[in-house]
Amino acid sequence: MTRQAMIKRETFETQIAVNLNLDDQSIINIDTGIGYLDHMLTLFAKHGRFGMSVDAKGDLNVDSHHTTEDIGIVLGEAFVKALGDKIGIERYGAQFVPMDETLSRVVIDLSGRAYLVFQAELTAPRLGDFETEVVEDFWQGFANAAQANVHISVLYGRNTHHKIESIFKAAGRAMRQAVTVNPDIQGVNSTKGRI
Repeated sequence: MTRQAMIKRETFETQIAVNLNLDDQSIINIDTGIGYLDHMLTLFAKHGRFGMSVDAKGDLNVDSHHTTEDIGIVLGEAFVKALGDKIGIERYGAQFVPMDETLSRVVIDLSGRAYLVFQAELTAPRLGDFETEVVEDFWQGFANAAQANVHISVLYGRNTHHKIESIFKAAGRAMRQAVTVNPDIQGVNSTKGRI
């Protein structure tokens, strides 16, 4: 059975639709109106081996904050819906990803509890039309909506583009690991009986 979800969210600030397929990576189509964010979400999907479509329209005349954060929220909601009861999934994912001089670590627990730890010094305030400080807001929105512990650390690096790119790649790979079904897991991977 294919694990997939379509989520739409509309506010006075943004209109976002996300289509997520955990088991068929053949379609990746990202259009957020923010070139750098399109690039990062494409990397997340490709390295996570997810089929993913994101169509977002937001108040970019203000800045990229609302659009970026709200996409994180909707993407997190899509993972929750696609995973359903979470029976048999690994639950945990941990990945290190280099990008030239940069190394990032992302560790995820699909625990049913939201928490973000974000340790990254992003020295360039903008990349194109994208305000780099909203990277943390994206992952906060994602962690909250996905009901996940998300720990992100850029261990070292110089180039802000490389730092953010290594985060998104590592997060995609960590999510792939966490959502993978393991036939050796009976029920859910928790002594509580639910996650």
